[in-house]
Amino acid sequence: GVPTKVSHPLLTRIGRRLRKARRAKGLSQEALAHSAGLDRSYVSGLERGEFNVSILALSKLAQAAGTRLSSLLKSE
Repeated sequence: GVPTKVSHPLLTRIGRRLRKARRAKGLSQEALAHSAGLDRSYVSGLERGEFNVSILALSKLAQAAGTRLSSLLKSE
């Protein structure tokens, strides 16, 4: 099914970090999504902090973006 949109400051921070890592590697959302086996629209929503992402999906995205899962999750 379609993920339910949510809003939480932690999800927003994770999304910003994911976008930064993706851009640092020079990847489009589509390329990152393809590499992680996810839908581009889902990745777009994650970068906006709209979805409560699973650890498994976030781990795939971190690997595809060339960053560590811990760097996306660290507290500020």
